[in-house]
Amino acid sequence: MAQSKLVRDKIPDIIRASGAEPLIRTADSAEYSRLLREKLQEEVAEVIAAEDPPSTLEELADVMEVVLAYAAHLGAEPEQLNAVRQAKEAERGGFCTRIVWSGDCR
Repeated sequence: MAQSKLVRDKIPDIIRASGAEPLIRTADSAEYSRLLREKLQEEVAEVIAAEDPPSTLEELADVMEVVLAYAAHLGAEPEQLNAVRQAKEAERGGFCTRIVWSGDCR
């Protein structure tokens, strides 16, 4: 038996258009949380494995889609997620200056 995997909403229609009938079901809330975490791990691994900027951007877009879906599952709108991100950036900064910590203090 194939492992259950979260797929994008239009995938069943795409499969049907090819002449096949997908075996699908709707996840309950707990399973959906688990599958979103698994999908996030899968997509992050694909970002890491990407070998060129266009592929990396495609995979980063997939990560964003999963993050937004997970936030929505938790009851947060994209604006709320971004507000949390902006607050953390204001307090602790972002990653734009490429600072690398060596793991020690003087």
